[in-house]
Amino acid sequence: MSVNAISQDSFYDIQHISEIRLNFTQTNWDATLDSLFLNYGEDGRLIGNISIDGNLLKNVGVRYKGYSSWNVDDKKSPFNVELEYTQNNRNYLGYTKLKLSNVIHDPSFIREVLSYEIARKYMPASKANFANIYVNDTLLGLYTNVESVDKIFIGKHFSSSGNSFFKGAPENLIYPFGQNANLAYTHGTDSSGYMPYYKLESDLYGWKDLLQLIYTLNVDTTHIPEILNVDRALWMHAFNYVLLNLDSYIGYSQNYYLYRDDNGQFNTIPWDFNMSFGSFRHSDGTMLNLTIAKMKQLSPLQILNTTPFTPRPLIKNLLQNPTYKRMYLAHMRTIIDENFRNNEYYIRGQIIQTLIDSSVKNDTNKFYPYADFQNNLNSDVGTTADQYPGIKSLMDARISYLDTFPGFSGAPMITAIQHTPLHPKLNNDLWINATILSSVSQILSYRFNTNGLFTSTLMYDDGNHQDGIAGDNIYGAKIILSGKTIQYYIYAENDSAGRFSPERAAYEFLSIQPGISPSDFAINEFMATPQTVASNPNGNFENWIEFINTTNEKMNLKDVYLSNDKNNLLKWQFPDTTLNPKAYLIVWADNTTSQNGIHANFKLSENGGQFFVTNADLAPIDNVTYLTQVSGMTTGRFPNGSGPFVNMQPTFSKCNSMITTDKSVSIFPNPAFGKVYLEVWNQFNPFTFEIYSANGQIMKTEYFSSGVEEFSFTTKEIDISNFQKGVYILKISIKDTTFTKKLIVL
Repeated sequence: MSVNAISQDSFYDIQHISEIRLNFTQTNWDATLDSLFLNYGEDGRLIGNISIDGNLLKNVGVRYKGYSSWNVDDKKSPFNVELEYTQNNRNYLGYTKLKLSNVIHDPSFIREVLSYEIARKYMPASKANFANIYVNDTLLGLYTNVESVDKIFIGKHFSSSGNSFFKGAPENLIYPFGQNANLAYTHGTDSSGYMPYYKLESDLYGWKDLLQLIYTLNVDTTHIPEILNVDRALWMHAFNYVLLNLDSYIGYSQNYYLYRDDNGQFNTIPWDFNMSFGSFRHSDGTMLNLTIAKMKQLSPLQILNTTPFTPRPLIKNLLQNPTYKRMYLAHMRTIIDENFRNNEYYIRGQIIQTLIDSSVKNDTNKFYPYADFQNNLNSDVGTTADQYPGIKSLMDARISYLDTFPGFSGAPMITAIQHTPLHPKLNNDLWINATILSSVSQILSYRFNTNGLFTSTLMYDDGNHQDGIAGDNIYGAKIILSGKTIQYYIYAENDSAGRFSPERAAYEFLSIQPGISPSDFAINEFMATPQTVASNPNGNFENWIEFINTTNEKMNLKDVYLSNDKNNLLKWQFPDTTLNPKAYLIVWADNTTSQNGIHANFKLSENGGQFFVTNADLAPIDNVTYLTQVSGMTTGRFPNGSGPFVNMQPTFSKCNSMITTDKSVSIFPNPAFGKVYLEVWNQFNPFTFEIYSANGQIMKTEYFSSGVEEFSFTTKEIDISNFQKGVYILKISIKDTTFTKKLIVL
């Protein structure tokens, strides 16, 4: 299987068990890795080759990882593999680091993978599945394969990846009485006092920001919401307490990340679920060696009622706020209702165990008997002194206990959420209404872009907020619409409990899209002449229109219309389709609406014509009038998405390009060895070039600008001395144009 044959997400698809083979020249590789880890920790790596599902990457850096999961006497130790160790910009399906855990402390084999699956519903959390690991062609066993929380992960979940980024991972874990990464303001006023307890993951800076968070969290608590994403932290605590994931901030104050987003707020990201569902039994620094019976009834508010061995401000100073406490308990109730009360976790556990059953049987280095694997989903296994709770027996009792816990029942009910007007416009009033029962406080939180902060306002039942008559339990609030989208949720509480709508807020939210403005959704290219450029899903070559979402927000098209008749602008309505930011959409203009794909109910005239895009209220979005097209050519915007319409070579569902020849770019010598030269016509700089291996890995990337504007060529020397022999693809991106050229390395 080639890398190009599977998607990035396939690597962590739960249905896919990877085969990963590590190869070292050293026959004593195990002793060497033990020694490196013991003496150098994260800095000691052994160079070897790795094959992932048949794809070979040479000279990667390998080390052991973990503390409780690594033991010098074990044959099955956990691995950390750095693909970029000897070569920058090398990756596998976009990932540069592999985290492979040895499934110790989990006879069921599913704790980690199942827990990540649940966590991803409520917060940014890693993907995870399984892999069979071989070293020098000897099977070590079945491992969990967990997505690394690194800059790639951060970039996918936040609007940036270069801000302050830390891991709660003390250099020397001290338990049970150590400070570790507890975020307490106990190491002085200088950031250097905190460096042994947190690992800096960002480049060069961040300690000042972390110290500011710690100070605010402990001393200046009224300003906590300005520097901490409180809701994200409450979700992490709720998850840890429901699933009894105690090897976390709850226990020894570790196994979490902090990333400071562009809004200046730190976001918590959980990590390391291999001992969830009660495998780890120390909680909040207040309770050691918990019995299974005590874990089943572990209070989610114990930190408020007991004094921990060391401070826990990230949870205690939040839960002392009555509203935050009710929000936290509401999140716990949501996790229980959506995963445990409906038995979904148990069904998923059975499915996952069936998937890995044969691999567990073949794992001769697993830490527990195969019978324990079969039984631990349901029942306790192990010795009396070292017993692992059955996941189902534990959670059945946990649900029964939490159902009676104050703050879980009696929450308000939120229904009938609606907005007026139905088609809001920018800078106009927008009213949000909902029926809310048994509530004493109602809050509407909203924002106008996906990466922005939520603003909160009260909702009223006073007859003055588009809410009907006073006292009818219909509440309203007004917003002045000022963005491409509005994302919002409602929170209501009484003296007993709170509730969100939607329940997964603020990670999930409701959305309203104002009428689409001109230039946000553009006709980008179309073909009205007979064509052989691209066939529709039924294999027919028909005329087509390409549209582009030029914004940074998702766009729903259900209230958008397309027509070729200015007297009937509502001739054809787009289906309920969501278009991603900067994405393209093809509409087949063939008057065949019964076929697969999106087909308009009219055809484009070969002899010229016009067509229009409008909102449901007939507000114009875009239009074009065209003459007879040149055969084989299209009409499209240049620059892409915004410029005037010009004739061009077809660029179906791609960025429009006015360059119709590749003579403006050349590489030499080719084949090459050691170095190669890239020659680019100056009219088209600055440019970016990337070199890909045959299996899709990025080998080199660089942005280049000559600073020269006259009509001549600029030559760029590229070092390829560390490239293996083979065929590579050179991709050059110049303005709105992309070239690809084949490069042979000798």
